[in-house]
Amino acid sequence: MIPIVELREVSKSFGRKAALERFSFSIDPARPGITAVVGESGSGKTTLARLLLGLIEPTAGTVVYNNRDLRSLKAAERRGFRRDVQAIFQDPYEVYNPFYRVDHVLTTPVRRFRLARTKAAGRLLIEEALHGVGLRPEEILGRYPHQLSGGQRQRIMVARALLLRPRLIVADEPVSMVDASLRATILGSLQKLREELGISILYITHDLATAYQVADTILVLYRAAVAEAGDVELVVKDPRHPYTKLLIGSIPQVSTTRDWSAEETPALADAPPGGCTFADRCPVALKRCVTAIPPLYRVDARRAAACFRLDGAPAMTDAELASLLAHN
Repeated sequence: MIPIVELREVSKSFGRKAALERFSFSIDPARPGITAVVGESGSGKTTLARLLLGLIEPTAGTVVYNNRDLRSLKAAERRGFRRDVQAIFQDPYEVYNPFYRVDHVLTTPVRRFRLARTKAAGRLLIEEALHGVGLRPEEILGRYPHQLSGGQRQRIMVARALLLRPRLIVADEPVSMVDASLRATILGSLQKLREELGISILYITHDLATAYQVADTILVLYRAAVAEAGDVELVVKDPRHPYTKLLIGSIPQVSTTRDWSAEETPALADAPPGGCTFADRCPVALKRCVTAIPPLYRVDARRAAACFRLDGAPAMTDAELASLLAHN
């Protein structure tokens, strides 16, 4: 089956800074799931999201929708892309025009994509979408953005995506600016979209705890490259890359099965260009880490990691990584 969206050896640079390097990824419509993309600021998470949404073009490689280069889509095809691939952004405050009632963000897609033949039918669709994310239409419609909480505004954006029945939702830090009490509600709404409607979700976050809560697979990025990827249970409970171990070790409620700080090899500082991007911070770096870039090694059937300490395991191709992240 043709992937909904696919990145083929995509790289993106801003000036001399690489934001993503030779990255391949695809969304298989036959196996909808939630893939979490985690990493610290500057790892390439948001660049990946913007590439998938067609908001920026790659420096090298190709972004593909229904087997067509995004840059060559005709008007009707681009319209289909805009419906099939929806976004939920981080800030629930800036996506609203303060001069419009919140109804505007819901009635606009109904009208633009001709989702209903009459205003009454459109109103019914909007009410069903709001109920689907735990909101009461009578408490929401007719109000201005400043009259609603951040959590309500963010759930309206989930409802907007629900209206269009997309095939993929790219959710970029969707709960980082709402109260902790509402995070479970919003994340539950995303899970419901996957389970009941078969919508694939790319969940971008710096929060490993919520990634573990909602995702099927996880992709750990560090300095524009993949550090580790695979089944979320395996990666979080038994991380194999030193950077993933560092991330998990920073979360008190998540424990690992190994004490990575007990490794004997001393850290190497100031890794020169051309080596592993994590070598300058890695407490277990080898001499070869500063002169060569490790490939992704297939650690087991459902996980891969890019670390020379896994040398001996088979290296993984781009196609195999894409398949691994397609919820096999």
